[in-house]
Amino acid sequence: MPESDDHQAVRLTIEEGVAELVLNRPDKMNAMSTAMLRELTASLDAAESGGARALLVRGEGRAFCSGRDLSEADPLHEDGEAILRDIINPLMTRMAALAMPTIAAVHGACLGTGLGLALACDVMYAADDARIGSPFARIGAVLDSGAHVALVSRIGPHRTLELVYTGRLLSGREAAEWGLVNRSVAGADLVRRTREMAGAIAHGPTAAFLESKRIVTLIADTSPSRADLLAAEAAAQGRASRTHDYQDGITAFQEKRKPTFTGR
Repeated sequence: MPESDDHQAVRLTIEEGVAELVLNRPDKMNAMSTAMLRELTASLDAAESGGARALLVRGEGRAFCSGRDLSEADPLHEDGEAILRDIINPLMTRMAALAMPTIAAVHGACLGTGLGLALACDVMYAADDARIGSPFARIGAVLDSGAHVALVSRIGPHRTLELVYTGRLLSGREAAEWGLVNRSVAGADLVRRTREMAGAIAHGPTAAFLESKRIVTLIADTSPSRADLLAAEAAAQGRASRTHDYQDGITAFQEKRKPTFTGR
């Protein structure tokens, strides 16, 4: 069923440069309905237009996100390719390309499209007891939402196929040990720790951070030659050197004071 008019499937707040995007269908373990997918895309647009300098994504209730809301599925008639191509993949692409640092705070179930959304963020923290994976083997579906490339690049082909074939879910602690997530923390500390990180990032030289995000994406997507990479870094440094943050950062170092970063 579609979301009612008085219920937001996604909440977005922006405070002191930090946008916090909350998946807000706790009674459904934040399963992604079509309406929720639209709200997520609109919220990412609003975070950028609202001047946010970092984004934290988390889930309300017992889970980060249990994946696509299969109560909307019509397995006898739906076109799985069209659903991904037209609805889900654009969201994953939008998240990965967002013009600010992004952090996912994962607790409880992080499955399917929820896993894809978290992996599309720049940094991923997980609660020690989170359950992370895509048990698509149980429903005859193919791993999607960009998870193949993220898993292969982070944990290797052999572990990726083990998870695909078995439908095994990793705990947050296991995911950190395997390198799938940045780190795992006690569940009670997850939101505080990631909010502190997002706040620190938002008060940093975010224009320079964004240049590094672009370079990391270039490396991951195209495997540039060393010469091309050095040229890309030089061009990025040239753009950074024309910002307030670069100029004040180096001047502050010379003057032995704390810099004031504005993101510009």
